[in-house]
Amino acid sequence: MYQVIIVVHVLLGLGVVGLVLMQQGKGADAGGGFSTGSSGSVFGAQGAASFLSRSTAVLASLFFTTSLGLAVMNSQQSSAKDLIVNPTVQQDVPSITPAKPISAEVPEAKAVENTK
Repeated sequence: MYQVIIVVHVLLGLGVVGLVLMQQGKGADAGGGFSTGSSGSVFGAQGAASFLSRSTAVLASLFFTTSLGLAVMNSQQSSAKDLIVNPTVQQDVPSITPAKPISAEVPEAKAVENTK
């Protein structure tokens, strides 16, 4: 069921993006409004919502509904996978014996005589 809702959620998201991109912005009519004078206002006549805007609103509502449904389904999963609260059992790690320490002996420096 979770995978079905995710697939529907992704398709709704793509649909909303597509419908938004297909719509013409309200500012696009501003140039025509200044020169022609045929519309009652600068941005054109405000009519009823078009098919694209209504379908965008419906798809956006369904998108938010699937988002909420996915959040609720994810919060009710029974298996806790938080590693901070429930750390996993550590496996046996072979112990590594330290290597023999290197002696810090410095060879005696021979005095260098300056002969001139």
